[in-house]
Amino acid sequence: MKKILLAAVITCTIKHTAHAQAVNWASLQKSQRHTISVNTAIDYGATFGVGYAYQLKTTLPILLNAEYSFPGGKNLPDDFKTKIGGQIRLVAVSNFVLTAKMQGVFRRYQNPLARMLNFGSDMSATAGYYRQKWFAAAEAGFDKAIITKFKNSPLAKQNFPGIKDGWYQPATGGNFYYGIQAGYSLRLIDIFLKAGSVIEQDFKTKPLLPFYGQLGANIRLKGKTKKSKYKKL
Repeated sequence: MKKILLAAVITCTIKHTAHAQAVNWASLQKSQRHTISVNTAIDYGATFGVGYAYQLKTTLPILLNAEYSFPGGKNLPDDFKTKIGGQIRLVAVSNFVLTAKMQGVFRRYQNPLARMLNFGSDMSATAGYYRQKWFAAAEAGFDKAIITKFKNSPLAKQNFPGIKDGWYQPATGGNFYYGIQAGYSLRLIDIFLKAGSVIEQDFKTKPLLPFYGQLGANIRLKGKTKKSKYKKL
């Protein structure tokens, strides 16, 4: 019974996937070092998020980013998810672009049985067609809950006397996600829409709500560099 409870609770820790903002690589300029993003999503419920990205001075476009998201509800700070990492434009052939993203994840989730703090990772790849005014792409990724700290509630301890608080590293808690994204770009703003499906790492089990959708906007701000662009797509 303890193992069943543990697996069920761990699965809850990755219920809030909160996919990152989409980038129009054709409209991004070298001078635009800073990007601020906001989004709202359907992802096991209504979620909201904000993010920041900094563009490095490198030959290949690289963005370092940080993101924070939370579900809607009565106590907004109770559950949250943060990501820190980066993404790189690996290949650009004509208007076709391939990018990769890797992020570390820290999230908090609480239910009547336990409070959980989780460290994990999120890796994804995106391939698509990009123009300065619009883009469309496909994405696929894997969100993994690696290690989780449990603080069990009195209710859990009453029903399962042998359960213990502490760090656990079970072989469960990973979701694959795949979908499409598209966007329209203005001079300094990208408006994007994402939609896709989610399946657990056994490729058999699907969550209660096996899809996600996201609507967001990026605001690109200039840094202290000369006005110039990457190779035009």
